[in-house]
Amino acid sequence: MAAAAPLTVAAGGVTAGYAITGQISMPVAYLAVAVMLALFAVGFVAMSRHVVNAGAFYTYISRGLGKPAGAGGALVALVAYNAMQIGLYGGFGVVLKQFLANHLDMNVHWLLCALPAWALVATLGLLRVDLNGKVLAVLLVAECAVAAVFSAVMVTHPADGRLSFATLDPSLLWAAGIGAALVTAITGFVGIEATVVFSEETKDPKRTVARATYIAVGIIGVLYGGAAWAMSVATGPSRIVERATSDGTQLIFNLVTPYVGQTLITLGELLFITSLFAALLSFHNTVARYAFALGRERVLPAALGRTSRRSGAPKAGSVVQTALAFIVLAGYAISGADPYVHLFFWITVFGGLGVLVLMVLTSAAVVSYFTQDARGESPFRVFAAPALATLLLGLVLFITVKEFDTLLGVAATSPLRWAFPAAYLVAIAVGACWALALRSTRPEVYASIGRGANAASATDEHEAIPAGFGAR
Repeated sequence: MAAAAPLTVAAGGVTAGYAITGQISMPVAYLAVAVMLALFAVGFVAMSRHVVNAGAFYTYISRGLGKPAGAGGALVALVAYNAMQIGLYGGFGVVLKQFLANHLDMNVHWLLCALPAWALVATLGLLRVDLNGKVLAVLLVAECAVAAVFSAVMVTHPADGRLSFATLDPSLLWAAGIGAALVTAITGFVGIEATVVFSEETKDPKRTVARATYIAVGIIGVLYGGAAWAMSVATGPSRIVERATSDGTQLIFNLVTPYVGQTLITLGELLFITSLFAALLSFHNTVARYAFALGRERVLPAALGRTSRRSGAPKAGSVVQTALAFIVLAGYAISGADPYVHLFFWITVFGGLGVLVLMVLTSAAVVSYFTQDARGESPFRVFAAPALATLLLGLVLFITVKEFDTLLGVAATSPLRWAFPAAYLVAIAVGACWALALRSTRPEVYASIGRGANAASATDEHEAIPAGFGAR
């Protein structure tokens, strides 16, 4: 839930979605996605009871659709989660820059605002996940409370004195451009699937993963849909796109300012900043653990499978992600690209598209995995729900790719509309080819794909890879 960053989505994602896509369907899109992800979660958590691995999507795809598909999924995951994490630095830098200008009359470059967060994430990323969890939990509870209060204030002060439900009309799901709204909504949920990524570090993963996943989908689905609807109520459905375009990330604060004290507004702005930081830290941890899973199985260099002697955290994966983030941030700063549109919105949406690809593949993998043996699970959990999730999420993926120019806010002839989706096709192809190459040249490594902690038994006895995060 911290990775999903409720206040970041409410203040940043929703307004950016309204402004850039030009769609008023954001509220119903969030609720529709919540329903789809609840169906997805049924098969996802059923799989988690039988396969415990920090590789999550990668492991499940390997077990259900085969090792080449799993290796392709692994590269998609690394690209997607790195995109989510690094893109968030753009939002953090812009929001902190704006806060300093408004409250301290300071004009600071966005990169100088982003770098302190980068340094702190780099430090915390090397510590134990339970410590990170405590930091994230405090921030999460506070930001959810503020988002809920702000939503209540907006709903109780509707434009023209009339409460409108126009943006919740289900017929909007069939309107032109809905793909842009749906993938924007899915981006807001990215992070809830990380329950499985941390399964090796929980005391009772078979029960905890399922409970955490369902709670996360339910709470943030209502919170996102409610916040998006509340904004349209406060501005009026016909004016929400215009206000989102003109006010940007300040929209939610501007709408509640006349009715709440300045102290609460300032607190909300601070929590918006900490919400972005919480998401940065959470996605950093996710990337590090994917790298760890691949390094442990030697699909990627074995060094990535090393853990910190003190904390047990995946040290090498954390350091590599930190270095990559710095390089990208420096590149954006030097190029002069817009950090909010081109880094925060474009790159996080690109990451959300990759996670959508992984969800489609994973749902299909769940059905395939349980086809021969249901392993005591009900047919609804391992066949009906994941099959329906595959169909619905696959349809969203098709519409999203078709309307990606609308999502980016570029011309239909722009090569960017195809370049972003094509990157994942390349990642899948490269991963699959690499797996096939391993099958011919290093069959013991190929055999370890998707095996998780059991992969250690297939490695060279002189260079054993840690079986889990507790290893020293």
